[in-house]
Amino acid sequence: MKALLLLAATVAAAQTPEARAILQKRCFACHGPAMQMNGLRLDDPAAALKGGYSGPSIVPGNSASSGLVERLVSTKDGFAMPPAGPRLSEAEITTLRSWIDKGAEYPGGPAVSKSAATRPALWSFQPIQRPPTPSVKNSAWVRNEIDAFVLAKLESKDIQPSPEAPRTTLARRVSLDLRGLPPTPRELADFLADKDHGAYERYVDRMLSSPHFGERWARHWLDLARYADSDGYEKDLVRPYAWRWRNWVIDAYNNDLPFDRFTIMQIAGDLLPDADTTTRVATGFHRNVLVNREAGVSRAEDRFEQTINRTNTISTTWLGLTAGCAQCHDHKYDPISQREYYQLFAFMDSVTEETIDAPLPGELGPWLGSVPAYRKKRAEVLAEYDVATHQAVWENALRKAMDQPGKEVELDFALTEVTAGLDHSQRILRTPVIKRSPRDADAMTDHFLKRANLIFKRDKPLVEKMTEARKKIEEAAAATAPLAQAYVIRALPDAADTHIAVRGDYKRPGVAVQPDTLAGLPPLSAKSGEPRRLAFAKWLVSDTNPLTGRVIMNRYWQELFGSGLVRTSEDFGTQGEQPTHPQLLDWLASEFMARGWSQKQMFRTIVTSATYRQSSNIRPELAEIDPGNTLLARQSRTRLSAEGIRDNALAVAGLLERSVGGPSFKPPQPPGVAELTYANNNKWVDSKGAERYRRGLYIHFQRTAPYPQLMNFDAPEATVACSRRRSSNTPLQSLNLLNDPVFLEAASALAYGAKLEADPVGSAFEWALARKPSASERSRLEKLQTEQGLVSVCRVLLNLDEGITRE
Repeated sequence: MKALLLLAATVAAAQTPEARAILQKRCFACHGPAMQMNGLRLDDPAAALKGGYSGPSIVPGNSASSGLVERLVSTKDGFAMPPAGPRLSEAEITTLRSWIDKGAEYPGGPAVSKSAATRPALWSFQPIQRPPTPSVKNSAWVRNEIDAFVLAKLESKDIQPSPEAPRTTLARRVSLDLRGLPPTPRELADFLADKDHGAYERYVDRMLSSPHFGERWARHWLDLARYADSDGYEKDLVRPYAWRWRNWVIDAYNNDLPFDRFTIMQIAGDLLPDADTTTRVATGFHRNVLVNREAGVSRAEDRFEQTINRTNTISTTWLGLTAGCAQCHDHKYDPISQREYYQLFAFMDSVTEETIDAPLPGELGPWLGSVPAYRKKRAEVLAEYDVATHQAVWENALRKAMDQPGKEVELDFALTEVTAGLDHSQRILRTPVIKRSPRDADAMTDHFLKRANLIFKRDKPLVEKMTEARKKIEEAAAATAPLAQAYVIRALPDAADTHIAVRGDYKRPGVAVQPDTLAGLPPLSAKSGEPRRLAFAKWLVSDTNPLTGRVIMNRYWQELFGSGLVRTSEDFGTQGEQPTHPQLLDWLASEFMARGWSQKQMFRTIVTSATYRQSSNIRPELAEIDPGNTLLARQSRTRLSAEGIRDNALAVAGLLERSVGGPSFKPPQPPGVAELTYANNNKWVDSKGAERYRRGLYIHFQRTAPYPQLMNFDAPEATVACSRRRSSNTPLQSLNLLNDPVFLEAASALAYGAKLEADPVGSAFEWALARKPSASERSRLEKLQTEQGLVSVCRVLLNLDEGITRE
């Protein structure tokens, strides 16, 4: 609050010694020469006069109507200024009144300014301009423009690129990068047999057209979206239909949905003129946020935290900025003010959550055929147990707690439990039963049957009857044909205004703000009548926005080379690293847009370049010059992802179940892990049959007790957007590969298949590593086979560094 006095600090620098003394003594000692509090800028004349808090802070020529003076003379706790320490004297206040009454002029402009508008512009905020392709000496090496940019830099340092990797290495590299799976023996053999011109490009095209392409790149996007199959926090309830949005992502990649459309559908698919079930399912991106269902947590607080999470996720995913640092104050390094942060926040502050029917192909017919029997059985059970009568009493008690909070503690407790456990419960309770939607009516009845004890805990017979009714309804539902649902968002027609949260505290609303973008970036333009969130989605992928194209292409480069051209792919701000090849990054971004935001075309361009095809062998002569391989004089060796390590083992063993899409599954895991969840309420029942051998992408992710193998190999925790995974090296990883049932089964299956071949050791080796063994490797493995058996040989192969590494 003292910071309001800094408004006059700029005057003090050029005005009376008296004013200067007042403000230096009372303000600079605590705050410094520039400050923003609750949307009020004190170092910018226009922003200062616009004001913050309640009404204008300064009314030039009228000190009596100025908010600054009102605060200075007030005696109201929490409103008066300064909030602590001695008050300003009458003489000091008179000095400030005099300045305001004379017009509140800023002679010479602000004395000191750290505003976003005056900070040096970030490189990433500069417009994307397509650079000319550089000339190089060794033009024979260049396969496309990418190579020219890379080679020009190498030649400037008298460094030669590495030779092309062997064809077996390239086959495995491309397959792992584009599909997340190793090539099958037949695919490898066919590629090696194809000696005609363009064989490599044809192989790349086959990988891009594989349905597993969507799975591999969906995993990358799920990291950014903080995807999980449960709520997180204390109760960590399961989300049975979270996978429906995951299916949409897989399909989007496989169908090469242009990235601009891919973005718009996820940010604002519900607002599109042609909105349908598919575009609405896409908004499930925002439903991956954590939900705190602890009864003692304010729903308003949880909604605020969810909106913060959504805002930060959008900032990381599309803008590559750490905007979340401005939640409580101006960003200390980047040109992002707190006001601007809450302008971004406002885009997501006007949405509500919803669940919709989203049937997969072939589901609707059987469901329509079976649902009448379910509805009939449900009605019979509800009538038999007189559920409506008891539910009415239960609801009336909850409404009483809503209307008279604090009067009856037990009812207050019951209300908090219901509010936390059932989304939108208070809205439903306020809606007359006959006006509730069928989905809301069923949800409230089902919740009553589950939590009747909250009101009727002293009537055990009644609670037991309601439990019986619930079980009968659940049995009837289980016999009904499945119909997928999806978690989506929609616009609130009567959304409240968004306010800056003073010091990031949701309980301290400050000045109101409108949805808008950052001042340092091109302005948002919306068509007449166009919803602001839809306009924002379009702005993210507009030609004028300099960030999205760079951020996305940098991230894809990171996935294909081990690190991005900007190594801090999550931070394109001043604290992030500068691009190693800025012109190449701009060329990629401009090419991305020029090709209609086609992701597959850009992947093809990158992986067919000579730069990508280089050997990854370490070059001793570059150890000191370029230890991090930032010059790209070779390819990088990267460890497979946590999911990829498991997928690779199952694939080479012939165990992988390759069906695409669908619900998550639960593979075997060590005892005691599932018991770590709240009150042991999330039972882990191992999936049976072929389902347990599905890809790691589909493993059920329980936030409070994730699948251990994923965590051992550095999968993200799914709480915030993850732009790049870090790789650790721990003993647990070796033990996991040696002793986990999945890898033991894979070794056994690999041995079984190899045993049927004329050369068991050679076959197992080639299937596992996509190359033939050397003489010394064969000799050592055959000795091991003699001493311990073929299964032991296969366990070694699946544990080799080469086996879990993409060369």
